[in-house]
Amino acid sequence: MRRVVTGHDEHGRSVVVSDGPVPRSREFTSLPGWVSRVPWATEPGERIDPTGEDPTAKLTSLLPAPGGTRFVVLTFPPDSAMADPAFDPVAFDLEQRADSPGIADLMEPDGMHTTPTVDYGIVLRGEIVLELDDGRRTRLSAGDVVIQNGTRHGWRNLSGQPVTMAFVLVGAEREG
Repeated sequence: MRRVVTGHDEHGRSVVVSDGPVPRSREFTSLPGWVSRVPWATEPGERIDPTGEDPTAKLTSLLPAPGGTRFVVLTFPPDSAMADPAFDPVAFDLEQRADSPGIADLMEPDGMHTTPTVDYGIVLRGEIVLELDDGRRTRLSAGDVVIQNGTRHGWRNLSGQPVTMAFVLVGAEREG
């Protein structure tokens, strides 16, 4: 995946300040086909940096505080990969915690989770199922979008192909 970042030169004109691969990217060894990329992030109240300096290296949590954002692109292998006898859920959990601090802490054993965020999800490639609390499942295909309003949910790749989704997480205050 290529990431192009713009900024401003010393005269205030817009320029490309970096063009290359997403620096914060991981292909998991514990679950081949699972790929996590974090192209960008902002903190609450952060001003636009004219240099386009990469903020992802200093992230301590992929869970944004209220008003902060995270741009995450995930590739999910088929769920059947987790049924493979070679799959080690403990190793996967450790890798998730290293790659996705904050969010990984909220994951339940079945992949369901709830975050204090509004998430804009876009299916870029493939087909995936969104599962909610009540067990209801909604199939999403390439080009579909989902607005995840801080509800408990899980992602299920029931197809035989990888699925890639882009998410923008916006930190929000939970009601009540």
